[in-house]
Amino acid sequence: MSADASNTPVGFPSRRRFLKQSGALIVYFNFFTPQITWSAPARAEDLAAGPDATALDSWLEIASDGMVTVFTSKVELGTGIETALTQMVAEELDVPFARVKMDAGDTAKTIDQSVTAASRTLERGGPQLRQAAAAARQELLKLASAKLGSPVEKLIVEDGVVKIASQPASKASYADLIGGRHFNVKITADGTGWDMKVAPEVPAKDPKKYKIVGTSVPRVDLPGKFTGEFTYTQDVRLPGMLHGRVIRPPVVNSKAQSVDENSIRHIPGIKKVVQQGGFVGVVAETEWSAIQAAGALKVAWAAPASKLPANVDEVYDYLKNTKSYKERAAVERGNPESAIAGATKAFEATYRWPFQLHGMLGPSCAVADVQPDKATIWAGSQGPFYTRKRLADLLGLPERSVHVLYREGSGSYGRLESDDAAEDAALLSRAVGKPVRVQWMREEEHAWEPKGPAQLMRVRAAIDAQGKVTAWDFEDRSFPWTEAMGNPMLASRQIGLKGTTEGFQNGIDGGGQIYTFENQKVVAALIPWVQPDATPLRTSNLRAPGDLARAFASETFLDEIASHVGADPVEFRLRYLAGNTRPAEVLRATAKRAGWQARPSPAPATSGSKVSGRGVAVTARANTMVAVIAEIDVDKSSGKIAVRKITIGHDCGLIVNPDGLKNQIEGNVIQGVSRALLEEVQFDGAGIKSIDWASYPILTFRDTPEIDIVLVNRPEMPALGGGEPAISPVPAAIANAVFDAVGVRLREAPFTPQRLLRSLARTGLS
Repeated sequence: MSADASNTPVGFPSRRRFLKQSGALIVYFNFFTPQITWSAPARAEDLAAGPDATALDSWLEIASDGMVTVFTSKVELGTGIETALTQMVAEELDVPFARVKMDAGDTAKTIDQSVTAASRTLERGGPQLRQAAAAARQELLKLASAKLGSPVEKLIVEDGVVKIASQPASKASYADLIGGRHFNVKITADGTGWDMKVAPEVPAKDPKKYKIVGTSVPRVDLPGKFTGEFTYTQDVRLPGMLHGRVIRPPVVNSKAQSVDENSIRHIPGIKKVVQQGGFVGVVAETEWSAIQAAGALKVAWAAPASKLPANVDEVYDYLKNTKSYKERAAVERGNPESAIAGATKAFEATYRWPFQLHGMLGPSCAVADVQPDKATIWAGSQGPFYTRKRLADLLGLPERSVHVLYREGSGSYGRLESDDAAEDAALLSRAVGKPVRVQWMREEEHAWEPKGPAQLMRVRAAIDAQGKVTAWDFEDRSFPWTEAMGNPMLASRQIGLKGTTEGFQNGIDGGGQIYTFENQKVVAALIPWVQPDATPLRTSNLRAPGDLARAFASETFLDEIASHVGADPVEFRLRYLAGNTRPAEVLRATAKRAGWQARPSPAPATSGSKVSGRGVAVTARANTMVAVIAEIDVDKSSGKIAVRKITIGHDCGLIVNPDGLKNQIEGNVIQGVSRALLEEVQFDGAGIKSIDWASYPILTFRDTPEIDIVLVNRPEMPALGGGEPAISPVPAAIANAVFDAVGVRLREAPFTPQRLLRSLARTGLS
């Protein structure tokens, strides 16, 4: 594939220069001969130009052959959003899907639409691109009106061709009208990131007329991934590129007292040992030499200023007894304290959720080319502009002089919002003045990735003499995400850069606020971590952050009350969803699909060591409603829980791509089962012990359940998120199914055989 100007889309001049000089590397691989093309990095004046959010050309271009290129900072993470966003633009422009392509995640060519996270891409980024397309269509109709001599209201568009409705032979294609030329049109663009409003004054298409949105268009990114032609971050190669590895200290803020470079002199191809504060790395001509050097280099680290807790109980005690520095209330209604004090029956329980890994199957990787006045970085960051800001701070460069180009990594789940490898590569490249590729190793990824934080939930409730819930008091106590949303990443901290001490917290879905109780309080409390710059238990957002734990606590606790009053778990939930139509409808549809038979839990006792159960849970995340019914088998002799089937109902408003949505739901369910049954970071005072797939097991194909999906489409609503909500109720539904099967309540995840056996022994049910 040529990189010359004749093959580039036509737009404003700086973008044409980028396509030739952006530093873009495309590696095409087939099973016979690899083909590599390379163009030089961007010039400083190109970086400084940047697109203008109010220029229509900054959002999309139409080439002379009619191809539409859409520019977005929203990136494909394996969730199918590239396909869905393409559908939305093609729909609005009335062009064939195949004639629209995305140019995503390049900070020099796109507008900052905020990070790709929180299941908000289709909800917030989608309308931005849709409105830009609507503005472009409006301008194209004006051009066609002048060319064809007909009022705009008498024109129609079919497959990118504008026609006079009464004279279809009178027509002009988009390519004829503007192909290869500028729109030269200003549009309204207010705000930045998620809050940006693009051309809100332009009327968009009536959803009733959609032809492309709502159909299962095959994902555009998959063919190359199936054939091995796709270029992941791990595949990027540059001329003259060197290889780097970082030697990690016991804790983040440890300082290297001495580095013995003689210890690696026997290794060929070593270019440099790099030391800055607590950051120590090696650069070599080959990856193997870098790996050998990182393992052999003798570094004497200063005694750590702090150490990890000795065990997980210390963590939960700390969460319980440490004063929070910030609280967020999702619901505050009535007086739960007074209602509980005067209740016929009160309930209280505490739930524990562990540190968990993102567990990307491909460890972190990045390539950097840092020069004195500029830097170019190829990375899998979920937020290219966030990464640009952090790298600019790290390197002491203006943001406009840092160019981040997105290349998809293998996995994410929130991990690549903190793209640590990009910083490693940048520091090493600056030290040697050449491009450097940094590939983390598996043990490094497991040990040093930021974890989903541990959580401690306390729930209290009360009922009256008729069994009605009169009070609900829910508190989630957890650590903030110290690595998310702009805080310095790992290398920055090692060289001494400081971030905010408060960290970050997203929404607080999952604490029972989906239900309506007359006295109700749902609160999330952030607990400060002692010396957050020191611990390998650095924290970050992990898929549906916080929601799994909160839903596990609230949905199993509600189930416990239902059992106490002898109510069917589905019917009991519907009592308190009376004013919340969407989750009630999803729950009913899911129960119907699963063939739910009304009865209280637990199930009638059966003989034998192998028993079965079913459980239900309902959650909402970012206004997407999900209901799950889990069917499980339990071996009481071994404690093993086998999830046989998950029936899941999903309402995310307008469905853009049904098959793509099902893919995401299936992935959520599988990961939810894995996190419920298996996943827990092991550590002691000396460090992280979960450093491979043996010490941090995940669900295998053999144990994957049957998944039956009920999609509830609401075309009258906006498109909402599908990347995360389906995972939230899965652990709770499994825990409720365990109670239904064996009559014990699990209050700590994961639900390992050992924990279940201990619970059975305590209750005498083993």
